[in-house]
Amino acid sequence: MKSLLHAWSPRLLSLLRIVTGFLFMAHGTQKWLGFPVPRVTPMELWSLGGAAGLLELVGGALILIGLFTRPVAFVLSGLMAFAYFIGHAPQGFWPIVNRGELAALYCFVFLYFAAAGGGPWSVDDWWRGRSDR
Repeated sequence: MKSLLHAWSPRLLSLLRIVTGFLFMAHGTQKWLGFPVPRVTPMELWSLGGAAGLLELVGGALILIGLFTRPVAFVLSGLMAFAYFIGHAPQGFWPIVNRGELAALYCFVFLYFAAAGGGPWSVDDWWRGRSDR
């Protein structure tokens, strides 16, 4: 069993990246495209929420396909740290109280991707394989 899990470890990294990118991108599509749930107020690009939504949309798509995974994940990790400390931490110390558990979790998952890369099912890995030939 241990060898099976060890063999699947890189693929599971890719699956985690794909699911995380898809879920994160949904925050940006909701802010910018009104999908799947329309916003109550319109989004302005030159606002904090507008910039965050753009990073969520574009960064989430790049994470989803695994393109520029390490630098994009590093930027998104910082975005989520800012989101936590600007939007959630002032409302209380504990993440479950200030409703910041998702921002904290995204922050550390993206930090992991910045260190580990996108896994074997990524454009980065495909591109690296092409350049090795």
